[in-house]
Amino acid sequence: MEAAGGGSDAWAPRIMGILNVTPDSFSDGGSYEDVGRALAHATELMEQGADIIDIGGESTRPGAERIDPEDERRRVLPVVRELADRRIPVSIDTVNAGTAAEAVAAGALIVNDVSGGLADPGMAEVVADSGVHFVAMHWRGAAGLEASYGDVVREVREELRERIAELVVAGLRPEQIIIDPGLGFAKDAEHNWALLGRLPELVGLGHGVLVGASRKRFLGALLPEGAAMRERDAPTAVVSALAAQAGAWAVRVHDVRATRTALDVWTAWERGRLGIRPEEGGA
Repeated sequence: MEAAGGGSDAWAPRIMGILNVTPDSFSDGGSYEDVGRALAHATELMEQGADIIDIGGESTRPGAERIDPEDERRRVLPVVRELADRRIPVSIDTVNAGTAAEAVAAGALIVNDVSGGLADPGMAEVVADSGVHFVAMHWRGAAGLEASYGDVVREVREELRERIAELVVAGLRPEQIIIDPGLGFAKDAEHNWALLGRLPELVGLGHGVLVGASRKRFLGALLPEGAAMRERDAPTAVVSALAAQAGAWAVRVHDVRATRTALDVWTAWERGRLGIRPEEGGA
């Protein structure tokens, strides 16, 4: 499917660079609260190969406290406006319809809602009226909810199918909807790996699939005890390449450079496998 930020290469998924303008996000909280630093980091992410900048003003980590939507808007809107003015594709990461509406008015092209529109009943109307793309994540409740599934892939697939149908009834066009399996949200490591390993089953729903594995705890579990957060960027990049192989529409990451390299390797591999000469499909 097509959406904001057409991808640096037609073969590879889009890279959504994470920009948290929060004091308490699990990986980079407090690093980019200042507007100037946020804009500088967004520029750096684009230079490293991002296609979209995903701006969040409220942490969704387990145990995070909800904030007043006015505070969220105060954090994100100046950054959205400035990046949109620079013609940088922007996604707004929010569960609040009011924030989504103002961000879209400021130039955001995608609304990325970890609740899939369930947290705020006004979200579907905002997205339907604006016509922007909408990322509907699989969500059973706030972060930290106990994970309980039989066949996690089958259940997530069916719950996403139901959510898509509800969003269409609410006025969204099917082509507006992107889905996200919600790795780490009411899911443990075993569930996350099952969803990644069977990602084509979600791609088969016929909507773009966003994969958000970056620096999450289940990747940290693969590393030596006490490993720094940034050491999770290498396994994140590997997941990005494997997600590309599975047909993902986009990957959402903190370290754009590592993922861009991984996707470039995957693209070259695929061209070699298919016997496509560089001049036939780019460098």
